[in-house]
Amino acid sequence: MKKYFLVIALAVSLSSCLDKKEVQTKPNIIYVLTDDLGYGDIAVFNENSKIQTPNIDKIASEGIRFTDAHTSSAVCTPTRYGILTGRYNWRSTLKSGVLTGKSESLIPTNRTTVASLLKQHNYSTAFIGKWHLGWDWARKHPEKEEEGEGWDSKDFNNIDFSKSVKNGPKELGFDYSYGHSGSLDMAPYVYVENGMPTKVPDTFTVNKDKYGWWREGPTSSDFIHEDVTPNFFRRSFKYIKERSKEENPFFLYLALPSPHTPILPTEEWQGKSDLNPYGDFVMMIDAYMGQLEKVIKEAGIENNTIVIFTSDNGCSPAADINEMKQKGHHPMGVYRGHKADIFEGGHRVPFIVKWPNNINKGKVSGETICTTDLMATCADIVGYSLLDNEGEDSYSLMSLFKQENMGKPLREATVHHSLNGSFAIRKGGWKLIMCPDSGGWSFPIPSNKEAIDSLPKMQLYNLKNDPSETTNLFTKNIEKVAELKSILIRYIVDGRSTQGVPQKNDSIDFEWKQIEFINQ
Repeated sequence: MKKYFLVIALAVSLSSCLDKKEVQTKPNIIYVLTDDLGYGDIAVFNENSKIQTPNIDKIASEGIRFTDAHTSSAVCTPTRYGILTGRYNWRSTLKSGVLTGKSESLIPTNRTTVASLLKQHNYSTAFIGKWHLGWDWARKHPEKEEEGEGWDSKDFNNIDFSKSVKNGPKELGFDYSYGHSGSLDMAPYVYVENGMPTKVPDTFTVNKDKYGWWREGPTSSDFIHEDVTPNFFRRSFKYIKERSKEENPFFLYLALPSPHTPILPTEEWQGKSDLNPYGDFVMMIDAYMGQLEKVIKEAGIENNTIVIFTSDNGCSPAADINEMKQKGHHPMGVYRGHKADIFEGGHRVPFIVKWPNNINKGKVSGETICTTDLMATCADIVGYSLLDNEGEDSYSLMSLFKQENMGKPLREATVHHSLNGSFAIRKGGWKLIMCPDSGGWSFPIPSNKEAIDSLPKMQLYNLKNDPSETTNLFTKNIEKVAELKSILIRYIVDGRSTQGVPQKNDSIDFEWKQIEFINQ
């Protein structure tokens, strides 16, 4: 009899540890966001790419690759806002540009984020990397406005680095957080872990190298620019190993500061691409993605872990695009423009999802998707119905993962946004740009009055026939222009692009100004 009970006890014990990884029904979710990586920088998206990315290509071959994926903005901060909130960035108080390393928090703590949603459904949540959504540094003199909020300001004297920051990742749903406040070229250069600076900065650094450039500012002794990307990967590996032993699933938002400036491939990778330091940096990221995959497999969680790999916008001119083009590499592939622009090169990005339990290998989707779609996808995964004031511009990608025939496009239309706040709206193959220029940094730039005065006030392209946006059909298809204008106005007025009760944008003046401009 004792033997019988011993066998039963052993069976129960084995079945309880057997595996929680197998019993766990909700998947782990790892979202890897690169910074300023172009659509054509990943070989599987560009057959003529001169950069070798075997590890990322392999992830694509084991999952689904989206060829018509877009960020909600052509620059950093607003795209990150859209990823975490499922809401178009231009509905927030930030209507153009990006935040600095000293900016206050952009996302109100009462707004649902992907992290807070998943946390409510028993996920462990972590952010590691570049935040760039603002948080509230402690002030030595709260009543005093700090001088010079601009990027190049040298006045950081009012920040108290010995005290915790507020309204950052922790308050927005992340159990664990480790990263820096802005881009890697924006001071202060201080790691903040769970709201607390890891060290008080004791030096003031600056780098004026062409590729490794960063702005002058206070720097902590544990903050080594060249080691920031490797450091974030190492910490992510550690987090995955630890969390894989726990019962609950986890969400890891790994927001890399690379290959954005400063472009700092480690010595091992310097010169490997035969292009320039940017190409080397992309290859280094690819190698770390290979290590990430290895860590996931060795942890025994590969089958039920979603790995999403994408970028926050297109490649930046800081990568020396012309130099790479001369060597046969086109960072945006066939697409016009680059980071900051309303053209496709500004916001069309590589987008890969691997999930062995639910996505068949080697799938390719031409469906138009947006980085705002993470919120609705995660809600779908945990069986949660978003409220009317949650994820207003987010569509679940689950049907696309399963390759279900929906009979109609996932999205009615998708809105794009540029550095200077210019809009475009895309429906099917048609794209209407609400300005005569690039809205960003490429020709014709918004400040080039002589050039843009000679152009139609708006731009209409048929991307199916003209993916490089070379022939403006604005004056030749008035009906399509009117249709797209009408949809954009509805999306602005309703405060949402998904079905549901209309919501308010963060500025009513903004609504009427935009509608007046669209109807001119």
